[in-house]
Amino acid sequence: MKPHHEPEAPATRNGGDLVVESLVNLGADRVFGVPGQHALGLFDALRRSPLRYTGLRVENNAGFAADGYARSAGTVAPLLLSTGPGALTALPALQESAAASVPVLALSSQIPSSGLGGRRRGHLHELVDQQASFRDVVKSVHLVGATSQIPSVLAAAWESALTPPYGPVWMEIPQDILLAGTEVPRVTGLRVRPRVPLARPELLAEAAALLVAAERPVILAGGGVVRAGASAELLRLARVLDAPVACTFGAKGAFPWTHPLSLQSWLEDRHTTELMNDADVLLVVGSGLGELSTNYHTLAPRGRIVQIEADPRKLESVLPAFGIHADARAALAVLGDSVSPRPPGPGAAIARTLRERVAARIADQGLDLEQAVLAAVRAALPDDSPVFFDMTILGYWAWSAWDARRPGAMHSAQGAGGLGYGYPAALGAATADPARPVLAVSGDGGAMYSIAELATARQENLNVTWLIVDDGGYGILREYMTGTFGETTGTELARPDFVRLAESFGVPATLTTPATLRRDLAAALAAPGPRVVVLPALLRMFEPTHAERTDGG
Repeated sequence: MKPHHEPEAPATRNGGDLVVESLVNLGADRVFGVPGQHALGLFDALRRSPLRYTGLRVENNAGFAADGYARSAGTVAPLLLSTGPGALTALPALQESAAASVPVLALSSQIPSSGLGGRRRGHLHELVDQQASFRDVVKSVHLVGATSQIPSVLAAAWESALTPPYGPVWMEIPQDILLAGTEVPRVTGLRVRPRVPLARPELLAEAAALLVAAERPVILAGGGVVRAGASAELLRLARVLDAPVACTFGAKGAFPWTHPLSLQSWLEDRHTTELMNDADVLLVVGSGLGELSTNYHTLAPRGRIVQIEADPRKLESVLPAFGIHADARAALAVLGDSVSPRPPGPGAAIARTLRERVAARIADQGLDLEQAVLAAVRAALPDDSPVFFDMTILGYWAWSAWDARRPGAMHSAQGAGGLGYGYPAALGAATADPARPVLAVSGDGGAMYSIAELATARQENLNVTWLIVDDGGYGILREYMTGTFGETTGTELARPDFVRLAESFGVPATLTTPATLRRDLAAALAAPGPRVVVLPALLRMFEPTHAERTDGG
């Protein structure tokens, strides 16, 4: 006799089948997740579908993997979760996706419908208002009350995730609805039409007039430029305006790193901040002007700000601006058509001077080791391979100093700032293009959040190399506490022998040095399947500098 809690095998198509059929119709070909009791009807339906499943070992890592896949594949990543603890464990990953505008569709089971509505029936994993835990994190919440609702609700969730501003969405289906038989015909013809916000013509005309009249225009490109695929439009507008361009940390690769007009991404630098403060028109495209993008709110332009942003909640939320609610690509294209090319001007000289001043400031800080390590990683990584940085000192360096070489080639957890992002996100990206090597970079502290996923990498034979920089603790927190309090608490960590630990999972590993890093990392990236490279090194951060505010703030 079967245990009383084990669900009966379905004799007909059921709610789980409607879910997977709907996902296939919407364009999904891969899902991520971790199974659980209330979600078994959904996971069982996977074997009757063409969907490919990548199972992670921890729900939060599954969320990060879905995030990495969505960024690399440019589409919605379904994330399958169980009820209660399984769902809640994925919250930090969904917060990162929300902060970085990544379209992840989190599809969770729920206790049976009879236990909902405020009643307490004592179900395993019971959360009678599970959705409440997610409303402040995700873009939208979608609930299913009957099996026949599944295709329509799923289509609405998918459309929400893909409508700019992109973001994670939450969908919840009770266990009994997933298991209930259905006579709904097989799902076909399910379509969505994401709505791209287009700027009003009079707003773009006014913005063009401001830019034409500007003597010292500067452009700050945000992650919205990458998400909109607007790099070509950005380059064209910068050329016709002769305007220097800085990229936020989320916009790496949006503008060519070595272009004469490139200010690169040294946003935690007073010289960069002051240059933008001195612009008579600062065009901000696809950025909400958050803490990091404004050099900790010391950005205070004395001229006009024109802000183009797909998320209306971010327009003028930090600084007063001429706000335009629009997708970056269409708006930049119109501005490029509206502005006549200027004769060669001082833009390239201004950008070159800024880069030289930043380089001189960093050179004075005695950080040759850190710059050599980052250069070795850049040299070892193929130009078309993405890299995923965890919240680690080398990742902080990469925010400012990494040449991404193409849009969407560098990612980090700087949106929400949680540890453990790099490796599982890289695993997700590797499933989007199995033939292309992917690099993940973590510190030893962050690596311990994701160490279980070595089993996933080996089981799926994913082409990911993991660089672990081992400094014996939470390196960036060590620096923060030492600088602020003169001593540290809780930052020093016992850790395993990462080489032997990786090998115990069947993953080849190499212990390297700064001198051999480039060679060892390149060899790992060129080899098929997962690899680990461990670099024992105590790296330091460069000293950020903040501009003096002129508004009394």
